[in-house]
Amino acid sequence: MIKVVDYNPNWPQEFEALKTVFSNALGDVTDAIEHVGSTSVPGLAAKPILDIDIIVKGETQLHKVIPVMTSLGYQFAGEMGIKDRYAFNAVSNLNPDNRTGTLWPAHHLYCCIAGSLALNNHLLFRDALRDAPELAREYGQLKKRLATETSDIDTYVSSKSSFIAGDLNKAGLSSDLIKAVVEQNRKK
Repeated sequence: MIKVVDYNPNWPQEFEALKTVFSNALGDVTDAIEHVGSTSVPGLAAKPILDIDIIVKGETQLHKVIPVMTSLGYQFAGEMGIKDRYAFNAVSNLNPDNRTGTLWPAHHLYCCIAGSLALNNHLLFRDALRDAPELAREYGQLKKRLATETSDIDTYVSSKSSFIAGDLNKAGLSSDLIKAVVEQNRKK
């Protein structure tokens, strides 16, 4: 079952708490840490899972991020078929394990290379939804409908692709890049 819920006004604070832990652990290794995905858009219905991108300049910084995230209890999962977006899996709701016993909200954690298609996809779509509340409302309705129609996450994600592609087209992404984003959305 895919669970899509109404916007939770606590999501930004939950992100900020996680960002603080990551920032403290990583120091100046990162360029930025961004809240992306539907939970980052005020008013948007979403799966109650925060999406977080740690942004680095390149492979050298990525190789510094991996041991830090591992020390916080994450498992490095690699690119998972999406170039320049590296996943870290939380093994429990104690991750990041900062030795406080804090139970953290569900989240997906990625390290993205600055300027990459994967990162630009996240940021452009997030910003477009933040800038257009009507578009966000339409997207939320689509997500809720899809969640009632399928329990298969791959079908759910793939079914959102035409909406995302249309929005990225309006944001000025080239058709070749949009095609690559749509292909990424078909990957697990």
